[in-house]
Amino acid sequence: MLLLVGRIAAAHGLRGLVKLQCFTAEPESIGSYGPLSDAAGKRVFEVTVLNPVKGGVLASIKGVGDRTAAEKLRGVELYMPRDRLPPAGEGEYYHADLVGLAVELKDGTPFGRVQAVENYGAGDLLAIVRPGGRPVSLPFTDQVVPVVDIAGGRVVVDPPRGLVDEAKKEAKKDG
Repeated sequence: MLLLVGRIAAAHGLRGLVKLQCFTAEPESIGSYGPLSDAAGKRVFEVTVLNPVKGGVLASIKGVGDRTAAEKLRGVELYMPRDRLPPAGEGEYYHADLVGLAVELKDGTPFGRVQAVENYGAGDLLAIVRPGGRPVSLPFTDQVVPVVDIAGGRVVVDPPRGLVDEAKKEAKKDG
């Protein structure tokens, strides 16, 4: 399984340097994971991080020696094999491990499935698809998501008051 760890955001200067937008916990670590690839795994990029910059890192990519070559890479997403990542710490999860998990309420009632983990700057949100209902985004906090059971293939949620009742009303209206 390949995981998205960054994106080439822009060329920088005349010598082929690039600004990388990083999706790693520590942006500077993107250069320590070994060679990265495109989504298909066909193009390989050896990244050397030079220094942090606002919104990412400044880096060189082996074989990219001028601005024209760097500009051609703009927008390329960078991936790495999941097995190269260190184990997640206690209470930490890789987004890719959460996607696809069943979501249930505290009483065991099925609630949906994790479609994605999103972050718009105020913290992680679980994007949940619900059969026959509207998608829901919930804050990924200990209070709202008290149980994450990756081995069991599920997360337990305690949504904010009113959300479950609203969803039940929609289901009755649609049915």
